[in-house]
Amino acid sequence: MLTLYSSDASPFARMVRVCLHETGLGAKTEIRNVKSTPMEPDTGLAAANPIGKLPALARDEGPAIYDSRVICRYLDARCGAGLYPESRLWEVLTLEALAHGIAEAALAMTYEVRLRPEDKVHEPWREAQWAKIARALDALEERWTSLLKGRVTMAQVALGCALGYLDLRLADRDWRAGHPQLAEWQSAFAQRPSMTETAPA
Repeated sequence: MLTLYSSDASPFARMVRVCLHETGLGAKTEIRNVKSTPMEPDTGLAAANPIGKLPALARDEGPAIYDSRVICRYLDARCGAGLYPESRLWEVLTLEALAHGIAEAALAMTYEVRLRPEDKVHEPWREAQWAKIARALDALEERWTSLLKGRVTMAQVALGCALGYLDLRLADRDWRAGHPQLAEWQSAFAQRPSMTETAPA
């Protein structure tokens, strides 16, 4: 039995939950939702992952593993789902990393206003994080959309979750403006059962 330490709002935990659906391992995994921040880490999560970050996956056959990219590779290898195809491996891993970068920058923007006192929020820092996201969106629109076609890979899963997090936390930034191909792809990909069933409430 597997136990996933997760949170509905976390884009990284969602990537794993989508992966569980896509690999068919969801029925063999207990989802343990926790509330955890850098300021107040969940004790169970911290015991599984000493860094205290979501997600973490507890296994019967060894110590818990983390972070989301490690967990998704593990799940894919465990059932041979082909989410990391050898023929496109480096492109898939690069796009997966880009999606993680978008989510990390968006989370930093969110934490800046949620965890700091209002008078200590540093807007230049938030804008610098958005600049990373904007560059990534431009790169996706200009040269990566062809990789988003065809059989589902973890690149698509990670990107779908990262864009979903932008909608959840930074909707006022309107990431779709100037990115019509990416917006069209995201709209279709968001209808997959694995995405609708893991969408944050």
